[in-house]
Amino acid sequence: MSLTTHTHPVQVCRTCGGGAPVDVHFCPSCTKILALGRQGDYFSFLGLARKLNLDPAILEQNFRTLSRQFHPDYFYNAAPVERRASLERSSYLNDAYRTLKQPASRVSYLLELEGALQPSDHDTAKKVPASLLEEVFALNEELDEVRDMRNGSAPEAQWRARLAAAAVPIEQKRADHESHLRELSDRWDALADDDAAGRASVLAALRERVLERNYINNLLATIEREATGMGGPQL
Repeated sequence: MSLTTHTHPVQVCRTCGGGAPVDVHFCPSCTKILALGRQGDYFSFLGLARKLNLDPAILEQNFRTLSRQFHPDYFYNAAPVERRASLERSSYLNDAYRTLKQPASRVSYLLELEGALQPSDHDTAKKVPASLLEEVFALNEELDEVRDMRNGSAPEAQWRARLAAAAVPIEQKRADHESHLRELSDRWDALADDDAAGRASVLAALRERVLERNYINNLLATIEREATGMGGPQL
């Protein structure tokens, strides 16, 4: 259960009825573990600022500390509401850690959290980004030729070499995108919380890069499928 006091959302302790901020795990009044609220996010749950460049050591330390505090073994003889709360928080903690540990999923989660990216946007069947039209056209032509070579009983080494060469410019494109994502992450972390225009601009750029990166990964996966003889239709 939760409610909002002034501008600060709080959660209500089911044991004593006291209130606590949504990013607090134990009731300040009775010290009992709190039922999981849904107003917070993975960053605040782990005691981290909503930044994209996280210190892995701090993330790991906070995760381990909370893991020990929430472990169901400590609540074996506790009231049912506390046992349920420990399971809920342990599960949520694991999801948060897995998401924030990897830079790629961290960026996507931040965009979703800020309302700049919808889960459906990750669909790989969406329209080809305009910035990748040239690469997609060239790859489709190359894959057609590789298939002709393979069907024509060309030596395996020859068509595999063509596939490897086709992957080079796309791998470079991915490297360029990763570099740009790191630059945008630095810009995001440097923004003030009240810089609405700056935040909107960086979020839009991050969204574009993430969607392009997803499609680039799809292109590379297509090349890999061709290499294993499991190719599909044109991109």
